[in-house]
Amino acid sequence: MEEEKKHDTKREILSYIWTIIIACAAAVLVSRYVLINAEIPSESMESLLKEDDRIFGCRLSYLFHGPERYDVVMFKYPVDEETIYIKRVIGLPGETVEIKDSKIYIDGSSEPIKEDYLPDEWVVGNDDFYFEVPKDCYFMLGDNRNISEDSRYWAQCAIDEGVETDEEKAQAYTYVHKDKIIGRAILKYFPHFHMFLNI
Repeated sequence: MEEEKKHDTKREILSYIWTIIIACAAAVLVSRYVLINAEIPSESMESLLKEDDRIFGCRLSYLFHGPERYDVVMFKYPVDEETIYIKRVIGLPGETVEIKDSKIYIDGSSEPIKEDYLPDEWVVGNDDFYFEVPKDCYFMLGDNRNISEDSRYWAQCAIDEGVETDEEKAQAYTYVHKDKIIGRAILKYFPHFHMFLNI
């Protein structure tokens, strides 16, 4: 009887250990291949995302199609791929993007794109920009345009940080290649819960 009790206790302990191992393995797999857990480091995506907000992104969002305009995505910063940025997709592969008087025009359209999400009047870096988005690349902007370090400035950042010395070659850092996009923001869970369905 005593021997049977010991055997049952060992079996229960082993069961707990296996449960913990399986749970840890599942968490690692989900973190590595499915979800991105991120903390917002700046005010560049206000008012959608504020500094210190915690969000989840999905790594599987673009398995079967590419990012669409207005998606909020996480990606490797072109100038320093160790750093992860979060911005909004504005220009798609092969498009031209013109910024003129606080409006954005795609492919020479006479009508600007609609951007109801901007938190303030856009007064900084808001005029006289023209970009040709390469194949398989995306043009990214923050929602808080007056303070956001985004595709408007990354070519100059590459030069300032000594990553590139040639101004023409530095233009390549303006865009995010599709292979460097990690995933799409899907929900904010702190300090308030909010699903990003149509952002």
